[in-house]
Amino acid sequence: MQQPLTEEKVFKDPVHNYIHVQDTVIWRLINTKEFQRLRRIRQLGTTYLTFHGAEHSRFSHSLGVYEITRRIISQFERSGYKDWIPEERLLTLCAALLHDLGHGPFSHSIEEAFQMNHEDWTCRIILENTGITEILQEVEEDFPQKVASVICKKYEHDIVVNLVSSPLDADRMDYLLRDAYYTGVNYGTIDIDRILRVLRPYHGRVVVKESGMHAIEDYLMSRYQMYWQVYFHPVTRSSEIILRQVFRRAKQLFQEGYSFRFMVEPLTDLFRGKVNVQQYLQLDEALVQATFMQWTTEQDELLSDLCSRFIHRKLYKYVEMESLDMETIDEIRRSFASAGLHPEYDLEIDFPTDLPYDVFRPGEGFHGKQILLLDRQERLREISEVSDIVRSISGIHRGRYHLYYPQDKLEKALPMLPNSIKDLFDIR
Repeated sequence: MQQPLTEEKVFKDPVHNYIHVQDTVIWRLINTKEFQRLRRIRQLGTTYLTFHGAEHSRFSHSLGVYEITRRIISQFERSGYKDWIPEERLLTLCAALLHDLGHGPFSHSIEEAFQMNHEDWTCRIILENTGITEILQEVEEDFPQKVASVICKKYEHDIVVNLVSSPLDADRMDYLLRDAYYTGVNYGTIDIDRILRVLRPYHGRVVVKESGMHAIEDYLMSRYQMYWQVYFHPVTRSSEIILRQVFRRAKQLFQEGYSFRFMVEPLTDLFRGKVNVQQYLQLDEALVQATFMQWTTEQDELLSDLCSRFIHRKLYKYVEMESLDMETIDEIRRSFASAGLHPEYDLEIDFPTDLPYDVFRPGEGFHGKQILLLDRQERLREISEVSDIVRSISGIHRGRYHLYYPQDKLEKALPMLPNSIKDLFDIR
């Protein structure tokens, strides 16, 4: 039996004011080297190159998700809701705390570059003989498997998964508030206290009291605005593109047998696709940025140039286009190649899309991607059936095409570019 802490521990937090730790297990998990590593992983990847305040870490976000989950569970227990299972409190808190354990340097950018999934790594770190595994096994022998199943959305009780991963989960609520705070924008300032008050456990899942619909509308609108104004900001996309290209070029060189002047073991195993958990845990942003700094002097001009651009924030410029066909893309690539540019690295086409909310469709039934309202007669209705605001922002939203390119290289190649390409990029 796990004992509570003799004295409650608190973290001072700019978003939630205080984060309260009352369980010995949670306190021990926070102090493992695997969890402390998250201090060295930025929450927003390369966004700090656009919004200079966005230096916050996965560590602080994970604590925030834990705190929101703790508050929701405390409310359920105080209200005595029969649909909440008190024995699953610690399981839910552990899953909330550890849900981002597997994020790598610069988060989603490295996932795209190496076709990895941070949730898979999270589950491996929980299950494969780490300090985290040891602490969880002291609760129950199969407790690591239970925590991993919640994070991978396979746990038998949906209500536990809902709190950690759903359209209205603790993860989303914290990152909207935290990312808005550190980027200095107002879009994500949702009424978290009101939202938490109207959540209810009902028939095995988390639903919303109908009177709280307007707070949920505001939450979904905030999410919509944050994606298009912060997460999909074209300057941030430019930095992410260069980061992916650095990894792609380095991996290509490694596979061709190129002799690097500087290389560290975790990266060689990453390039081989054979990195194990202990090696993966060595990967943080300090190591990657130190490597990039060393690579600015590599003999391969392309790798050196890409690393210099990333380290010194010499990002690609971009032009916007309403539409773009394959014929135009092929023409641009051919023209770039003829002018001495590298069509694979000196041109990137980006077309961001977002699904702000997955609406209810008659005949499909309710599923985990929908937010359900509970009325006074205890009837469930999906929120888009009731809210005009939610309907208006639902469905797949697509941005414009963005063509990213190194402006200095393009200007040097100007004499060799056809007029059609000059007009497209608005340069003469």
